Amino acid sequence: MGKQRRVQRKNAAMLDSDDTDSVSSTSTSKSDQMVETGVEDVQTDKESVLDQSLDALFEKRGSTREMALVAIVDGFSSNLPHEFVEKKFATLLHQCLNSIKKGSAKEVALASHAIGLLALTAGSGKKAQEILEDAISPISEALKSRSESSKISSLLDCLAVITFVGGNEAEETDKCMQIMWQVVHPKLGPNVVATKPSPPVITAMVSAWSFLLTTMDGSSLDPKSWQGSISYFSTLLEKDDRSIRIAAGEALALIFEIGNLEKLSVQDVTHIQGLKAKILNQVRNLSVEAGGKGSAKKDLNNQRNTFRDILEFLEDGYSPESSVKIGGELLTTTTWCQLVQLNFLKRFLRGGFIKHMQENEFLHEVFDFTPKKNLLTSGDRVSGTEKRMYKSPNSALSKARTQYLNKQRMLSQDKNGGHYVSGFDD
Repeated sequence: MGKQRRVQRKNAAMLDSDDTDSVSSTSTSKSDQMVETGVEDVQTDKESVLDQSLDALFEKRGSTREMALVAIVDGFSSNLPHEFVEKKFATLLHQCLNSIKKGSAKEVALASHAIGLLALTAGSGKKAQEILEDAISPISEALKSRSESSKISSLLDCLAVITFVGGNEAEETDKCMQIMWQVVHPKLGPNVVATKPSPPVITAMVSAWSFLLTTMDGSSLDPKSWQGSISYFSTLLEKDDRSIRIAAGEALALIFEIGNLEKLSVQDVTHIQGLKAKILNQVRNLSVEAGGKGSAKKDLNNQRNTFRDILEFLEDGYSPESSVKIGGELLTTTTWCQLVQLNFLKRFLRGGFIKHMQENEFLHEVFDFTPKKNLLTSGDRVSGTEKRMYKSPNSALSKARTQYLNKQRMLSQDKNGGHYVSGFDD
């Protein structure tokens, strides 16, 4: 039986001291006060829902935990709850790891996303290192399950993010890249038949592997591993799945950008140059590929544009430039390394990308990016849309809060059954 948990919630939230300093009492208008009041209401709501959702992760019913994880992912995407992380970091991490070990495929995917968001919010330091140390073993085991593609893809993304944030040594990163590689190249024992990975899993592996490669010093890697990687990615360019081809093409561009291949032995360089000539022909064909039956025009154009950029880089050495508007500032990338990092984090953070790029100091350091400062910072300026989102009875946060309150009412009605059940369904 789980231990009785007391529910003691903080019912008020304060603006950061920087915010209160920036608005003097003599110049604060009624409209400013209304905004601040709305901010405090929404911030308090977010914090209380995160607390309630964390409590719900101790429940036995899987659907309850899944709903709680949805609310936690939403909470960490729309906000950077540093106070919550400071107080509840270890509890959240280990409940999410329990979900990865024993939950359904959907629960594993949600818990993986939550752990990645936890690492990004905590930033580099002891907490991120602890996440990596504690999570690498259960994630590695879960990746061996060969279950649903969404589960495996989410685990790969999580492993990439926590290693990106918390991996301080090249050996740690290399170990995690090897774990990823074995998802599509498993080490098999006798009489074991290999399971063919699905296209989404291959794409996720290549994307996650490339994301971690951006943190490595190419000159320190084994030349034979370069040859094996380049050869494998070249074969992926022949696959029917367009997402696989694009991920493989970007991985190859990244390898040729950071690989320091000119420092290899003459024999190794000759072999790789032969591979490069083959890849050039493949890339050239993909950059002008005609659309086949059922081919989505947008996807086809995306492939053509990507491989035109890769072709220009391989032939002339020019990396593509890209930019994304964050508030009033442009975040610009000028290398394949930066572009791979940006695209991966945009996909992982989803709707929370702009929020994190505006307020996440770790990401500011990664991209050497300084956002414009608003009058109210740290996510405290809340739009009417955001207020409605959190107040809406259909939002994940609202549903989690309602479920939690219903649970409390049930417990009050039956005081003899006043214990939460800890653990998971068999």
